Amino acid sequence: MAGLLCSPLHFTNNTPILPHSATTRPNDHIISHPFPFSTEAQVQTRKKRARSRTRALREWQEYEEAVKNKDLAKALRFLKDVPVESENSSIESTRFSGGEMGLFGSDKDWEVLDTCLNADDMRLVGSAYTFLKDRGFLPNFGKFRSIVMEGPREVTPTVLKTSTGLEVSKFSPKKWGVSGSSSVLLIILLAGVSYLVNQGIDIRPNLAAVLGLAMLDAIFLGGSCLAQISSYWPPYKRRILVHEAGHLLVAYLMGCPIRGVILDPIVAMQMGIQGQAGTQFWDEKLQSELAEGRVSGTAFDRYCMVLFAGIAAEALIYGDAEGGENDENLFRSICVLLEPPLSVAQMSNQARWSVLQSYNLLKWHKRAHSAAVKALENECSLSVVIRRIEEAMSSN
Repeated sequence: MAGLLCSPLHFTNNTPILPHSATTRPNDHIISHPFPFSTEAQVQTRKKRARSRTRALREWQEYEEAVKNKDLAKALRFLKDVPVESENSSIESTRFSGGEMGLFGSDKDWEVLDTCLNADDMRLVGSAYTFLKDRGFLPNFGKFRSIVMEGPREVTPTVLKTSTGLEVSKFSPKKWGVSGSSSVLLIILLAGVSYLVNQGIDIRPNLAAVLGLAMLDAIFLGGSCLAQISSYWPPYKRRILVHEAGHLLVAYLMGCPIRGVILDPIVAMQMGIQGQAGTQFWDEKLQSELAEGRVSGTAFDRYCMVLFAGIAAEALIYGDAEGGENDENLFRSICVLLEPPLSVAQMSNQARWSVLQSYNLLKWHKRAHSAAVKALENECSLSVVIRRIEEAMSSN
């Protein structure tokens, strides 16, 4: 074996072996191009992509214009026509999907909710929520729709107190000047009048004029002017935000599309909303049943829960409710549409059951309610409020 290893090497064909030199290397036959050239197909592809981006930019600008003009039909039609591609897709798209919730996807999609306020067709509003839910943006929309089927139906004042720790009277809206912060204002007003009279200042003509204007405001404007003045008082304004956020959150969790939240009393009056503020929501099943002249228990329960959610929110945060008189009036008005109509005792039980259900739902999602209140306080748009709710619920 050692001899074989030491034997001289033999090469076939007598091919001479040339030593490698500085000018002769094994890989000299490989040609490299420091600047790779593009084929005609690649050039055309880049041009096509550039045109696609330009067209997409123009279309998104049209979408933003539709949002600005509160044109829900146009904005929604555009979103439905835009395909969603995954991030690793080789197909050019005007946007990418942003994961399960879409919170990191296209921010523009959310803005379609800001166009709902001017929409006359509530079915179109419902389509906007359905579209966003199907795209994964609203996973909690309608998540608790079936809650109306759970729990006992008989809710006595004792049961309500045991469940919430509050007397049933704490859930009753207060008349202005009778209790709560309004009573403090009334006492201050009367004290001021008494002081001026004792000082020999006759303010009776001025007082009569003020009372006359207040009466005209109450009769013809629904108290909007007085409400506008009162809304500048921070504690009062805060209660309104808590109340309306309760309506909004429960409606959202129950799957009722929200058209908008009106916090300006003058705007509320112009839109035909009773009261100093209002949350406009829609229940498709309830509307279709009302059109047929009947109302089922499930649709009625869901409507009542949203209706009493404002009162429940105030009771949850403050320990009692001051607002909600118009909510109770709406409740009574729809009770007469039931067949057979509810008795007084049945109406009272339905009200207690509804407020308890809403109270528990808000208590379970107190963080989402706080997020909604803060967003409304910062005068955020509806899309931002809904997004804050989703973010709060996803962090639980």
